[in-house]
Amino acid sequence: MTAAASSKLEALTIVPPDHPLVGRVTPPGSKSITNRALLLAALAKGTSRLTGALKSKDTALMAKALIQMGVSVEEPDATSFVVTSDGTLKAPAEPLVLGNAGTATRFLTAAVSLVEGRVVVDGDEAMRKRPIEPLLVALRSLGIDATSETGCPPVLINGTGSFGSGRVEIDGGLSSQYVSALLMAAPFGEGPIEVALTGKDLDARGYVNLTLAAMRAFGASVEQLDEMTWQVQPTGYQASDFHIEPDASAATYLWAAEALTGGSIDLGVPMEAFTQPDAEAAKLIRMFPCMPGVIDGSQMQDAVPTLAVLAAFNETPVRFVGIANLRVKECDRISALSTELNRIRPGLAHEEGDDLVVSSDPRLSELRHRNERTSIETYEDHRIAMSFALAALKIGGITILDPDCVGKTYPGYWDALRSLGVETVAA
Repeated sequence: MTAAASSKLEALTIVPPDHPLVGRVTPPGSKSITNRALLLAALAKGTSRLTGALKSKDTALMAKALIQMGVSVEEPDATSFVVTSDGTLKAPAEPLVLGNAGTATRFLTAAVSLVEGRVVVDGDEAMRKRPIEPLLVALRSLGIDATSETGCPPVLINGTGSFGSGRVEIDGGLSSQYVSALLMAAPFGEGPIEVALTGKDLDARGYVNLTLAAMRAFGASVEQLDEMTWQVQPTGYQASDFHIEPDASAATYLWAAEALTGGSIDLGVPMEAFTQPDAEAAKLIRMFPCMPGVIDGSQMQDAVPTLAVLAAFNETPVRFVGIANLRVKECDRISALSTELNRIRPGLAHEEGDDLVVSSDPRLSELRHRNERTSIETYEDHRIAMSFALAALKIGGITILDPDCVGKTYPGYWDALRSLGVETVAA
């Protein structure tokens, strides 16, 4: 076995194992919950201890931004943060540069409205293409000075230290993160704030439920008035010790690896114990190789890349619907999945509007001893890299380009595969 070097890798070739993957792997903490908890702890007066946390590029960017605004963030060990704050955010001397971290960018765009002063929220070139205008429109309706020249970052907020009051409407169809951003800042209103959804439905409603649970753990008072409306009282937050569950999106790769190889991987947490919406993918993975012909990915979007690659080995074709929002993630994931599946075998997938159709071919496993190299472009997207590593468990010659991009949410992913006996060769 050749381990990847500690320096940046250009490519990583995975050798299909000749055995079921058996062992124990502990997934990292949930990125979604970690970044929520970091922000809520920063807005709470006192010291909060966050355990089970994810340490990754995205959470490091959130922590750095909070430190820029006067919050103390310590890291006593590999899975903990200790956050100490006076309950306010100070105007940073420099722009908050958040890479391509969607949660940090959306959440902080609302939260920095509580700063007395000017704040610029920015990201990398990929983030500067990801829309944020619906959130800015909602903020302006509360009297907050929030502008962007392009409808994407960079965003300029001239904060007054208050979040207004009354009713704010938001279209959550493009991203549930807009809704979570408003909800988390709402306890600092001048009075109760109603957050109301417009449009047909909410993208990934389960992530809003994660937000509400975290808010309540830090002392917020939130009442759901109806399916589309929440009322948040102006309570602020209280410091709290908070434990973060393992990341369900990360777990999907391990569940799929187990299914593909006929293995048994102990995550230390049963499938049923996860509260994150992507855990719903477990039910579909259990059906493999007889996954259903139509899968609605609207409420488990980060699991769709995992399911799409698994579907390539299914007995029958699979159509993924409700996934239009995957076009505005770290990359256009619908296009990326179709393109890269077709690199493995022409005609394996195609797009129909915003649906992804995976043709499925159980005979793909016969390519285990294929010698020619198939390079998978990852588009700087961690989920493309991790999901296509699954195909490499069954097909020879697959090389993942820019494998270090997994550091966004799962820095130990390649080590986890190696611990299960998967050989990797650094290029």
